[in-house]
Amino acid sequence: MRRFVIVVDMQRDFVAADGALPVAGAEAIVAPMQAWLGGLRHEEVEGVLFTFDTHVPAIYADSEEARQFPPHCVKGSAGWELVVGPDAVDPAIPVYALEKGVFDMWAEPGLSVQRIGGTVCERESFFAGLRRRGVEEVTVVGVAADYCVRWAVEGLIKRGFQVAVPSALTRGISREIEAVAEEEWSDAAVSVEQWA
Repeated sequence: MRRFVIVVDMQRDFVAADGALPVAGAEAIVAPMQAWLGGLRHEEVEGVLFTFDTHVPAIYADSEEARQFPPHCVKGSAGWELVVGPDAVDPAIPVYALEKGVFDMWAEPGLSVQRIGGTVCERESFFAGLRRRGVEEVTVVGVAADYCVRWAVEGLIKRGFQVAVPSALTRGISREIEAVAEEEWSDAAVSVEQWA
């Protein structure tokens, strides 16, 4: 059975210690994540999607998120750039990008998934297409476990996917993925994978 991979918000502002909104311990998952992505096999993986938290200062200033967090991930800035990106993935595996303006990659209507260097597909149609092609499992990695990763997982559950989250490849702000899973997904098709 082929699976899909989502890499959530591995951007400089969240990962680097001197980023605008660093997640504690996120720098430590960069090298293991690059190695893990490099080990994915095209026979087993349908594709890899990188999400980008993406903000425009004038819009962000009036947002709900601005009440909790300082400005970050301004589109086109150094803080918006990925620290683990498509170049880590076997070129035989399709790679995609999704830009989002809020925590939850499912919340904004009209978002699109773009194949790097290729076509664009409306987000819901894209994931429905994965299901039609027999993809049942999605592996989610990235930051932050208790924010953007959490909502990515919840949206996948609602769309009928089984979800795996390797704990070694995610970090949280106030809760790590094990606590999120226990408190939010105790009855859902989510597995937190423990490996070194």
